Amino acid sequence: MSAATPPVLLVLAGPAGSGKTTLCERLVANVPGFARVVTATTRPPRPGETDGQDYHFLSPEQFDAKVAAGDFLEWAWVHQKHRYGTLAGAVLGPLAAGRSLVINVDVQGVDNFRRAAAASPALARALVTVFITVPTAELRVRLAARGENAAEIGRRMETAEWELREMGKFDRVIRSHTRDEDFAALRAILGDRADGR
Repeated sequence: MSAATPPVLLVLAGPAGSGKTTLCERLVANVPGFARVVTATTRPPRPGETDGQDYHFLSPEQFDAKVAAGDFLEWAWVHQKHRYGTLAGAVLGPLAAGRSLVINVDVQGVDNFRRAAAASPALARALVTVFITVPTAELRVRLAARGENAAEIGRRMETAEWELREMGKFDRVIRSHTRDEDFAALRAILGDRADGR
């Protein structure tokens, strides 16, 4: 992305095992001007994680206060255990400074980004939603390779079926193949955006 190119907020979604996190990490590592959105969570830090770098680690009370103040663009419970969310300041500030951002969220989170964009012209200009889809048989293989047990794979496949029904709402779709092909497809989307397509 050149300095003359308006900043982009690239929001990736797709089933567990679709490679969203890998694509985000690779984009930040290989495309100058891109940074990962640092999201907030109520879960405690894991060894080696740094507040403000890996996540904004908030107590449940701090999270509640920020929800009440309208500080989140989106947030959700994950596995009914902890909350995760995207603070407006973590997105709007960097975009205003001309920095492009990438984030991966669930499909529900993308809907919330769309609603926030309807009320924010700056967010609407920057937002590009991308769905990563994987053939069902391949998705099962990927989940098994991650060490998921049969019950967890079944649960994630049910979630994937619902997520796939939402695919048509996204600006762009990447049909996942290899990591290199997926990254090339993501770079092509950015190229199209830079060219005004």
